[in-house]
Amino acid sequence: MTKSDAEEVDPELRDDAMNRFPVPDLENLPEDLRERIADETERAGFTPNVFAAMAYKPSHFRAFVDYHDALVEDTALEREEIEMIVVAVSGVNHCYYCNVAHGALVRIYAEDPLLADQLVANYRTADINDAHRTMLDVAVKLTERPTEVEREDLEALRQAGFDEEARWDIAAVTAFYNLSNRLAMFADMRPNEEFHTLGRE
Repeated sequence: MTKSDAEEVDPELRDDAMNRFPVPDLENLPEDLRERIADETERAGFTPNVFAAMAYKPSHFRAFVDYHDALVEDTALEREEIEMIVVAVSGVNHCYYCNVAHGALVRIYAEDPLLADQLVANYRTADINDAHRTMLDVAVKLTERPTEVEREDLEALRQAGFDEEARWDIAAVTAFYNLSNRLAMFADMRPNEEFHTLGRE
Protein backbone atom coordinates (compact mmCIF):
# COMPACT_ATOMS: atom_id res chain seq x y z
CA MET A 1 0.00 0.00 0.00
CA THR A 2 1.36 3.40 -0.95
CA LYS A 3 1.32 6.47 1.26
CA SER A 4 -1.48 7.90 -0.90
CA ASP A 5 -3.57 4.81 -0.10
CA ALA A 6 -2.93 5.31 3.60
CA GLU A 7 -4.03 8.92 3.39
CA GLU A 8 -7.48 7.74 2.26
CA VAL A 9 -8.06 6.53 5.82
CA ASP A 10 -9.66 9.50 7.56
CA PRO A 11 -7.24 10.68 10.27
CA GLU A 12 -9.98 12.60 12.08
CA LEU A 13 -12.03 9.47 12.66
CA ARG A 14 -8.95 7.55 13.72
CA ASP A 15 -7.87 10.20 16.23
CA ASP A 16 -11.26 9.90 17.92
CA ALA A 17 -11.17 6.10 18.03
CA MET A 18 -10.45 5.93 21.76
CA ASN A 19 -9.96 8.41 24.58
CA ARG A 20 -7.61 6.72 27.04
CA PHE A 21 -4.74 5.58 24.81
CA PRO A 22 -3.05 7.25 21.85
CA VAL A 23 -4.14 6.21 18.38
CA PRO A 24 -1.05 5.46 16.27
CA ASP A 25 -0.36 7.22 12.99
CA LEU A 26 -1.30 4.99 10.08
CA GLU A 27 1.96 5.64 8.26
CA ASN A 28 3.93 4.29 11.23
CA LEU A 29 2.10 0.95 11.36
CA PRO A 30 3.44 -2.33 9.93
CA GLU A 31 2.41 -2.89 6.33
CA ASP A 32 0.05 -5.78 7.08
CA LEU A 33 -1.95 -3.63 9.51
CA ARG A 34 -2.10 -0.76 7.03
CA GLU A 35 -3.36 -3.15 4.36
CA ARG A 36 -6.04 -4.61 6.62
CA ILE A 37 -7.22 -1.17 7.69
CA ALA A 38 -7.34 -0.05 4.05
CA ASP A 39 -9.39 -3.16 3.16
CA GLU A 40 -11.85 -2.48 5.97
CA THR A 41 -12.11 1.17 4.96
CA GLU A 42 -12.89 0.22 1.37
CA ARG A 43 -15.47 -2.35 2.48
CA ALA A 44 -17.29 -0.08 4.94
CA GLY A 45 -16.77 3.27 3.25
CA PHE A 46 -15.13 4.57 6.44
CA THR A 47 -12.49 3.30 8.88
CA PRO A 48 -14.18 1.44 11.76
CA ASN A 49 -12.63 2.88 14.89
CA VAL A 50 -11.92 -0.51 16.42
CA PHE A 51 -9.20 -1.08 13.81
CA ALA A 52 -7.55 2.24 14.54
CA ALA A 53 -7.74 1.58 18.28
CA MET A 54 -6.47 -2.00 18.18
CA ALA A 55 -3.50 -0.85 16.08
CA TYR A 56 -2.12 0.58 19.33
CA LYS A 57 -0.53 -2.86 19.84
CA PRO A 58 0.10 -4.58 16.49
CA SER A 59 0.58 -8.12 17.84
CA HIS A 60 -2.76 -7.88 19.63
CA PHE A 61 -4.39 -6.39 16.52
CA ARG A 62 -3.34 -9.43 14.50
CA ALA A 63 -4.56 -11.94 17.08
CA PHE A 64 -7.82 -10.04 17.59
CA VAL A 65 -8.76 -9.79 13.92
CA ASP A 66 -7.60 -13.35 13.17
CA TYR A 67 -9.88 -14.74 15.86
CA HIS A 68 -12.73 -12.50 14.77
CA ASP A 69 -12.31 -13.71 11.20
CA ALA A 70 -12.32 -17.36 12.34
CA LEU A 71 -15.51 -16.78 14.32
CA VAL A 72 -17.42 -15.36 11.36
CA GLU A 73 -15.89 -17.48 8.59
CA ASP A 74 -15.64 -20.95 10.19
CA THR A 75 -18.97 -21.27 11.94
CA ALA A 76 -22.18 -23.26 12.10
CA LEU A 77 -24.08 -20.06 12.89
CA GLU A 78 -25.66 -17.60 10.51
CA ARG A 79 -24.02 -14.16 10.49
CA GLU A 80 -27.28 -12.70 11.76
CA GLU A 81 -27.09 -15.04 14.78
CA ILE A 82 -23.48 -14.08 15.51
CA GLU A 83 -24.36 -10.40 15.54
CA MET A 84 -27.43 -11.03 17.71
CA ILE A 85 -25.18 -12.68 20.30
CA VAL A 86 -22.72 -9.79 20.13
CA VAL A 87 -25.44 -7.19 20.69
CA ALA A 88 -27.19 -9.09 23.50
CA VAL A 89 -23.89 -9.64 25.30
CA SER A 90 -22.77 -6.06 24.70
CA GLY A 91 -26.14 -4.85 25.92
CA VAL A 92 -25.83 -6.51 29.33
CA ASN A 93 -22.19 -5.36 29.50
CA HIS A 94 -23.17 -1.78 28.54
CA CYS A 95 -20.44 -1.58 25.90
CA TYR A 96 -21.15 1.58 23.93
CA TYR A 97 -18.84 0.76 21.02
CA CYS A 98 -20.13 -2.75 20.40
CA ASN A 99 -23.79 -1.88 20.96
CA VAL A 100 -23.61 0.75 18.24
CA ALA A 101 -21.23 -0.91 15.77
CA HIS A 102 -22.71 -4.40 15.98
CA GLY A 103 -26.20 -3.01 16.26
CA ALA A 104 -25.64 -1.73 12.74
CA LEU A 105 -24.54 -5.19 11.64
CA VAL A 106 -27.65 -6.78 13.19
CA ARG A 107 -29.82 -4.37 11.20
CA ILE A 108 -27.93 -5.18 8.01
CA TYR A 109 -27.71 -8.98 8.33
CA ALA A 110 -31.20 -9.46 9.81
CA GLU A 111 -32.65 -6.89 7.39
CA ASP A 112 -34.56 -5.50 10.36
CA PRO A 113 -34.22 -1.83 11.38
CA LEU A 114 -35.72 -2.46 14.84
CA LEU A 115 -34.10 -5.65 16.10
CA ALA A 116 -30.79 -4.23 17.35
CA ASP A 117 -32.50 -1.66 19.56
CA GLN A 118 -34.74 -4.36 21.00
CA LEU A 119 -31.76 -6.60 21.76
CA VAL A 120 -29.80 -3.83 23.46
CA ALA A 121 -32.75 -2.76 25.60
CA ASN A 122 -33.87 -6.27 26.62
CA TYR A 123 -33.35 -9.27 24.37
CA ARG A 124 -36.04 -11.17 26.31
CA THR A 125 -38.74 -8.91 24.87
CA ALA A 126 -37.28 -8.71 21.36
CA ASP A 127 -39.19 -10.01 18.35
CA ILE A 128 -37.17 -13.21 17.95
CA ASN A 129 -38.06 -16.89 17.73
CA ASP A 130 -37.78 -19.37 20.58
CA ALA A 131 -34.52 -20.87 19.30
CA HIS A 132 -32.82 -17.49 19.22
CA ARG A 133 -34.17 -16.63 22.66
CA THR A 134 -32.63 -19.84 24.01
CA MET A 135 -29.37 -18.99 22.24
CA LEU A 136 -29.28 -15.56 23.86
CA ASP A 137 -30.35 -16.93 27.26
CA VAL A 138 -27.26 -19.13 27.27
CA ALA A 139 -24.96 -16.40 25.92
CA VAL A 140 -26.11 -13.94 28.57
CA LYS A 141 -25.85 -16.55 31.32
CA LEU A 142 -22.29 -17.31 30.23
CA THR A 143 -21.62 -13.57 30.35
CA GLU A 144 -23.20 -12.76 33.69
CA ARG A 145 -23.00 -16.02 35.64
CA PRO A 146 -20.45 -18.31 33.99
CA THR A 147 -20.09 -20.56 37.03
CA GLU A 148 -23.78 -21.43 36.74
CA VAL A 149 -23.60 -22.78 33.19
CA GLU A 150 -24.49 -26.46 33.28
CA ARG A 151 -25.01 -29.38 30.94
CA GLU A 152 -28.72 -28.51 30.92
CA ASP A 153 -27.91 -25.26 29.13
CA LEU A 154 -26.19 -27.15 26.33
CA GLU A 155 -29.13 -29.54 26.20
CA ALA A 156 -31.52 -26.61 25.88
CA LEU A 157 -29.50 -25.41 22.90
CA ARG A 158 -29.58 -28.89 21.36
CA GLN A 159 -33.35 -29.07 21.74
CA ALA A 160 -33.60 -25.63 20.16
CA GLY A 161 -31.92 -27.02 17.05
CA PHE A 162 -28.27 -26.09 17.54
CA ASP A 163 -25.87 -28.92 16.75
CA GLU A 164 -22.63 -29.54 18.61
CA GLU A 165 -20.53 -27.20 16.47
CA ALA A 166 -23.12 -24.43 16.74
CA ARG A 167 -23.18 -24.81 20.53
CA TRP A 168 -19.39 -24.38 20.61
CA ASP A 169 -19.64 -21.37 18.32
CA ILE A 170 -22.26 -19.71 20.53
CA ALA A 171 -19.86 -19.97 23.47
CA ALA A 172 -16.87 -18.83 21.42
CA VAL A 173 -18.61 -15.72 20.11
CA THR A 174 -19.88 -14.93 23.61
CA ALA A 175 -16.43 -15.31 25.15
CA PHE A 176 -14.69 -13.26 22.47
CA TYR A 177 -17.08 -10.36 22.76
CA ASN A 178 -16.88 -10.32 26.51
CA LEU A 179 -13.16 -9.77 25.96
CA SER A 180 -13.84 -7.17 23.29
CA ASN A 181 -16.41 -5.33 25.43
CA ARG A 182 -14.07 -5.05 28.36
CA LEU A 183 -11.15 -3.83 26.29
CA ALA A 184 -13.34 -1.31 24.45
CA MET A 185 -14.70 0.01 27.71
CA PHE A 186 -11.28 0.19 29.36
CA ALA A 187 -9.83 2.15 26.43
CA ASP A 188 -13.06 4.15 25.93
CA MET A 189 -13.34 3.22 22.25
CA ARG A 190 -15.89 5.37 20.45
CA PRO A 191 -18.12 4.15 17.62
CA ASN A 192 -18.06 5.97 14.30
CA GLU A 193 -21.01 8.23 13.67
CA GLU A 194 -21.80 6.21 10.53
CA PHE A 195 -22.67 3.14 12.60
CA HIS A 196 -25.58 4.94 14.26
CA THR A 197 -27.54 5.22 11.01
CA LEU A 198 -26.54 2.12 9.00
CA GLY A 199 -29.38 -0.24 8.21
CA ARG A 200 -32.17 1.90 9.65
CA GLU A 201 -34.09 2.24 6.38
